[in-house]
Amino acid sequence: MKKMSNIYESAANTLGIFSSPCLTKVELRVACKSISDRDALSKPDPCVILKMQSHGQWFEIVSQRKLSKSLLKHGNTAGKSSITVIAEELSGNDDYVELSFSARKLDDKDFFSKSDPFLEIFRMNDDATQQLVHRTEVVMNNLNPTWKTFKVSVNSLCSGDQDRRLKCIVWDWDSNGKHDFIGEFSSTFMEMRGAMEGRQVQWECINPKYKAKKKNYKNSGIVILNQCKIHKMHSFLDYIMGGCQIQFTVAIDFTASNGDPRNSCSLHYIHPYQPNEYLKALVAVGEICQDYDSDKMFPAFGFGARIPPEYKVSHDFAINFNEDNPECAGIQGVVEAYQSCLPKLQLYGPTNIAPIIQKVAKSASEETNTKEASQYFILLILTDGVITDMADTREAIVHASHLPMSVIIVGVGNADFSDMQMLDGDDGILRSPKGEPVLRDIVQFVPFRNFKHASPAALAKSVLAEVPNQVVDYYNGKGIKPKCVSEYESSRTLAP
Repeated sequence: MKKMSNIYESAANTLGIFSSPCLTKVELRVACKSISDRDALSKPDPCVILKMQSHGQWFEIVSQRKLSKSLLKHGNTAGKSSITVIAEELSGNDDYVELSFSARKLDDKDFFSKSDPFLEIFRMNDDATQQLVHRTEVVMNNLNPTWKTFKVSVNSLCSGDQDRRLKCIVWDWDSNGKHDFIGEFSSTFMEMRGAMEGRQVQWECINPKYKAKKKNYKNSGIVILNQCKIHKMHSFLDYIMGGCQIQFTVAIDFTASNGDPRNSCSLHYIHPYQPNEYLKALVAVGEICQDYDSDKMFPAFGFGARIPPEYKVSHDFAINFNEDNPECAGIQGVVEAYQSCLPKLQLYGPTNIAPIIQKVAKSASEETNTKEASQYFILLILTDGVITDMADTREAIVHASHLPMSVIIVGVGNADFSDMQMLDGDDGILRSPKGEPVLRDIVQFVPFRNFKHASPAALAKSVLAEVPNQVVDYYNGKGIKPKCVSEYESSRTLAP
């Protein structure tokens, strides 16, 4: 394993590819007023669609903290209607908090039964407006309700500011929507944290009108926070700093559709001065991933070719022809093995990628027994065309989504890659042929042709953009902490 300083240096040098530390999270709140009523027998049911163009012409959605514009009618004439977009920076992290509320002796607002209470929590914003954070379920006919435990992100609750005011309101639910006000109180997340470790925090629920009119008025009930648990969401860098290694594997398409490598039109043609697209993609992505691997030994495989000595078709052969040890020394070692194997192969087919996904998944499955964030597997597949084992590939990806593993596919050449977009899952949930959905999105597809005239860093950034979140989603989903954090917490537990 690398020394901690070396890990940090590598992480710092390449973090710009994996993420964007110069960016900040911003929450947008949208409000409209004086909207035209186009319904004859009811009020309008408005929705707002915000669009941002990513290619071609650019325009700003928000360029200041508060932006108000008139809503245009047909013919681009301004009416009385307006829209306001408010931007607020979120200074918190991705942690979330688990809260459990109850109440006792609430005021009874119903004549023939008891109140049906529910609780609303609002965050007070910088502009003095309030944002609904959570609304509990209704507990019917009960003046001493216990509401279900719920989870909310720290960003949503208080924007990371533990002293931000929170307004809490208790209502008596009515079926006509005109709920009766029972009472309210204010608090902060810092105050709520007092309910950690089994303690309780409580507030008097106050109806200001009753308090002003009734001399002997005390409160309209007591609201109790029975539990407050903070769940730490560790970052990608936390796991890297904790010793998690990226196990990088390469798989290269050697099907006949690439063309004869001896022909200059072939996608596998080795030009003396200009690397082909396979090499460009391999080096661009590999040089980033190798900074997160201590031994820099990378398994490299090929698929879709007839290999010596029997020249049988294989879809998961080692390109160094050493099946017992398919690892190559560094990205340069992979490049040399690729160039060396080309003259010895017979490019053939079909284009089956399920076998190589299953091979890497087998290694990743062994990692699930360690209960530590020690190895995460990234499979880079470089291919030129439509895959022919789509059903098996979907099945393999669904299985791999349960493992510490990500699959990156770079489409080389000008083939139709529409099937790859389905594997990516960005436009819908990928499912196996039996209908089982992926546990999490682990596939990223990028066509190389979109980056022909871009820098290698631009390609690598696009290809690896989703990997950090995929790593974090897997380990956080399993409740696995970074190793250094686990050891620190263990030492605190054992300390006298």
